[in-house]
Amino acid sequence: MRIGSGAGFAGDRIGPAVDLAARAGLDDLVLECLAERTIALGQQRKLRDPAVGYDPRLRARFERLLPVTGEHGVRVVTNMGAANPLAAGAVTRDLLVDLGVRGKIAVVTGDDVLDRLDLRVPALEDGIPLADHGAVVSANAYLGADALLPALDTGANVVLTGRVADPSLFVAPLAHRLGWELDDWPRIAAGTLVGHLLECAGQVTGGYFADPGVKDVPGLAELGFPFAEVASDGTATIGKLAGTGGVVSTGTVREQLLYEVTDPTGYRTPDVVLDFRPVRAEQTGADRVRISGAAGMARPAELKVSVGYRAGYRAECGISYAGPNAAGRARLAADVVTTRLRGTGLRIRAEVLGALRDSGEPTDECRLRVAAMAPDPAAADVVCHEVEALYTNGPAGGGGVRADVREVIGIVSAFIPRSDVETRVTVLEADDAAA
Repeated sequence: MRIGSGAGFAGDRIGPAVDLAARAGLDDLVLECLAERTIALGQQRKLRDPAVGYDPRLRARFERLLPVTGEHGVRVVTNMGAANPLAAGAVTRDLLVDLGVRGKIAVVTGDDVLDRLDLRVPALEDGIPLADHGAVVSANAYLGADALLPALDTGANVVLTGRVADPSLFVAPLAHRLGWELDDWPRIAAGTLVGHLLECAGQVTGGYFADPGVKDVPGLAELGFPFAEVASDGTATIGKLAGTGGVVSTGTVREQLLYEVTDPTGYRTPDVVLDFRPVRAEQTGADRVRISGAAGMARPAELKVSVGYRAGYRAECGISYAGPNAAGRARLAADVVTTRLRGTGLRIRAEVLGALRDSGEPTDECRLRVAAMAPDPAAADVVCHEVEALYTNGPAGGGGVRADVREVIGIVSAFIPRSDVETRVTVLEADDAAA
């Protein structure tokens, strides 16, 4: 089968996904749009308005994508449901009706475990109890392929989820189409390897790889996204469409292989524990790399949970200086701000950006950036006010003040027994909405 990657994060482009759907002969297209902080922010939006919390770009992406996937018979699997998959499903159903496209949406829920997570357990990162980090606003378990297979069994054109482990978004459709059993560890390991390589989309086609003069990548402005041709035994070839920018090479594949992997001998996912050591990557043609050799051990008994908590407020503000001695005036401004804020107890960072040219000579234009973390918006605003006051109370020639105060959602993680997580599939029909 052939499976493509249509997104690697919440802010990704939609054009390459549409191109894949139209020209790549795909069976499935996966859009991975969720990160730890993304889902916590989605939960935060949902607390303010229960009708939202899903990916804010969902409708705009699907307006362009779903007519094309419908025309070419490509199934879409995505975690754009974020903190509110059911609302995302309803939006998608209504969009299909508006577009005059018939379809079925399967929505997977159950990753939200805030009501059953013991907040006394220590965070994996620092050993401090979860509750002691701050007010907890979200707790989402990383679901695996077993949660998605019932959704795929419905025959849905679109499968929407919340928090699912990134590789599992690919493992589920691979197992579904190729008839793999979820306890066939070698094949599930192979599928997880494919998913891990595709999950960040343009990274494996040269996006995050590019470094001019060191690792040159052609056509980066028109970067194409990857697909994988996967055999029943799990061996696969990673490629991209002809005529698109970027490159698929053993270099791009090997870099992505180790991306976000702390232990290559035992990479834990909800589906398998993957050992990368036997993996082989072989260039078989232009923009084609064959991967094989993944080894797997039985899946963990626990699921990882991403926990979001209120970590305070960040103030970030700046002012520019121009003309002779611009850097000296900016440094004096930094000294004024830090001196005036010395008694607040806040940790202040003040830095002058662009003070020197590449030659080492001072520039005639630079910018002071001041940042701080504060316990509440009022304290954060004090920082920004001091920067704004530099207009007339600081060194000469300051201008262009910009100030931003926003809440910070901190992220820690923990484990939860798999048995404590219950998933459900809800099916929505565009035909029903049209009637």
